[in-house]
Amino acid sequence: MTTILHLDSSILGPYSVSRELSAEIVARQTELHPGASVVHRDLVEDDARHLSGTHLAAWQGDDAAGNAIEGDLKIGDAYISELFAADIIVIGAPMYNFTVSSQLKAWIDRVVVAGKTFKYTESGPESLLPAGKKVFIASTRGGVYTGDSPAAALEHHESYLLSVLGFIGLSDVTIIRAEGVALGDEPKAAAIADAKATVHALTA
Repeated sequence: MTTILHLDSSILGPYSVSRELSAEIVARQTELHPGASVVHRDLVEDDARHLSGTHLAAWQGDDAAGNAIEGDLKIGDAYISELFAADIIVIGAPMYNFTVSSQLKAWIDRVVVAGKTFKYTESGPESLLPAGKKVFIASTRGGVYTGDSPAAALEHHESYLLSVLGFIGLSDVTIIRAEGVALGDEPKAAAIADAKATVHALTA
C-alpha cells in the first residue's frame, strides 16, 4: 500500500495558498494510488524545537541532555520514521524572506541527520533512505523569482529544498509553483489556477 507523507509549514492557516495546493496534490495522489494512506504533519501546530546543542549532546549519548528534551527527541524520531515509511512526500513550502519557513527548516534539521538518513563515505555523502521515493513541493511566493526577474538572485527557497533533499537521496522532485500571489487578486487567482491545473495533469 502506498503511504503519503503530507507536510504543511505555512503560518497562515486557512488563508494559506501552500496549504491549499498541498491538499490538492495529496487529493490527486490518492486518486492515482487508490487505497493510499496519508500521514499529515502540520509543522506549525505539531512542531519540534529548533536544533540546539542539547540535541547534539543527546545524540552523542549524554543522558542528562536526553532526559531534558525527551519528548522533543521522540518527535524528531517520529519525523524520521515517517520519512522512511513514505513512498510519496508532499511538502507545502511557502517562501518567507527568500527561503523556507522556520518550521520547515526545523523539520529538515531533524531529519537530515548523519547516521540516520545519510552517511559520509570516502566518495561523499550516501543516502540511507529506501530508494524510489517521490517528492512534490507546493511552492508559493508573494513575488516572482523565476525567469529574468530582477528578484531571481534572492531565491534561496526551491533551490535550497532541491539541494537539501537531494543530499539525502530525494532527487525525484516535482515542484508545483504559484508565485506572485501578493501582487493583487487577479495575479493570485491566475497563479493558483495554473498550479492546480498542473496538479490535475499529474499522471504519477
